[in-house]
Amino acid sequence: MKKLVSVLIAGLALLPLSTAAAAKEQADLLIRHATIVDVAGARLIADQAVATKGDVIVAVGGDAEVAKAWSAGRIIDGSQRFLIPGLWDMHVHFGGGPALVEENKALLPLYVAHGITTVRDASGDLPNDVLAWRGEIASGRLFGPTLLSSGPKIEGIKPIWKGTIETGSEADVDAAVTKLTGLGVDFVKITDSTMKPDLFLYAIRKVRAAGLRVSGHIPLALTVDQAVDAGISSIEHIGYAYKAGVKDEAAIAADFAAGRIDRAEAYRRIDAGFDPETAMAAYRKLTAKGVFVTPTLNGSRVIAYLDRDDHKSDDYLGLIGPGLRATYQWRIDRAAKADAAAIAARHAEYEHEASVLPMLQKAGVTIMAGTDAGFLNSFNYPGIALHQELGIFVDKGLTPAQALASATRAGPAWFGKLDHYGAVEAGKAADLVLLDRNPLQDIAATRAIRAVVLRGAAYDRAALDKMLADTRAKVAAWNAAAAK
Repeated sequence: MKKLVSVLIAGLALLPLSTAAAAKEQADLLIRHATIVDVAGARLIADQAVATKGDVIVAVGGDAEVAKAWSAGRIIDGSQRFLIPGLWDMHVHFGGGPALVEENKALLPLYVAHGITTVRDASGDLPNDVLAWRGEIASGRLFGPTLLSSGPKIEGIKPIWKGTIETGSEADVDAAVTKLTGLGVDFVKITDSTMKPDLFLYAIRKVRAAGLRVSGHIPLALTVDQAVDAGISSIEHIGYAYKAGVKDEAAIAADFAAGRIDRAEAYRRIDAGFDPETAMAAYRKLTAKGVFVTPTLNGSRVIAYLDRDDHKSDDYLGLIGPGLRATYQWRIDRAAKADAAAIAARHAEYEHEASVLPMLQKAGVTIMAGTDAGFLNSFNYPGIALHQELGIFVDKGLTPAQALASATRAGPAWFGKLDHYGAVEAGKAADLVLLDRNPLQDIAATRAIRAVVLRGAAYDRAALDKMLADTRAKVAAWNAAAAK
């Protein structure tokens, strides 16, 4: 009898796994017992498991079912925690000149440490460096979030902004678009410091004809409506959305273009001329045309209230290199010159502009979370700034679910990538953030990060803390060198 049992066992061992026992698929990572946040549906799905292989989610479902079908080399316990898609910051900058390349590179891990898996570079004065980083990150040679970049922005002749392609004619714009297309940029940015208004509109049309999305700063001599009709894809900074709601915007633009009023008078009339009915009509048109809005409120808030908080004690200053910190000074100095009336005016301007946020939401405009973080924009720190932006969104009238969508789904939607990003679903990118608290209940929960999965690689709290510590050590060394 013992011999018979031995033979049966030996024979069983030789049977295919599918016959002896159900074979498990092999994943790289398995997150178990997590509560998935369905951002699109603004709902929670409890006790779920997520399997990833390479940089793709390969299975999502009830924990018992997925765990039965999949094994993995690494397992993360998501019990009592909440899993969201990776965060996107849709307006960041790198710059300050060639001497600050390494300081700018040191910002990349800050994004990942704060759950930001993709950033949209809206152009600075290091465009070629940033494009190189984009490729290095994609190939695994440089650590950082997925980087989508405009490359050098299109501008007029002798603009105040560096790192631009200067254009003074339609032929110049044609050449610029050809160059940017050759660089393989992800979108195009156009700014207006010296850009001729008619050329600005021509550039938008030319970029769209080339199959690229376009964003930018709209010249004061144009209406927002003109830029929308030309085909602008996103409006950067909520001030332009506020301007679109001014009843006599066209007259202000015409008077400024003709030299009948200066910039200060134009803005005085804009500040005084907002009309809710005009605004809602303009915002409904943005929705109909598929134009998104990136409010970038956090940077505006910081500058508006520098009289109440000078940020000299911010712990995050220890994560920003001395060269980049020095670029903050011009806004600080400008704010310091303001008298009591000017300070009150800038408070009011910020609050007025921020108040249109729920109107945009009500009109159906897609709001994208973007921070304007990087060089020049004082105390607007890469990483944490996105969480501060989301907090402002909720303070100004959005629901936590709407704010979360602005940082997880709006960016992919703008780039036409919702089929690959923006949800915790099989087939989507393995960019995930595991939170200790429920962000649909309190948007501040996006700061309570337990782990980040970036392109399939998992970083627990200890690894994220090490990223911050390593950056802090680099900055300390730079500070010491600068002090010599």
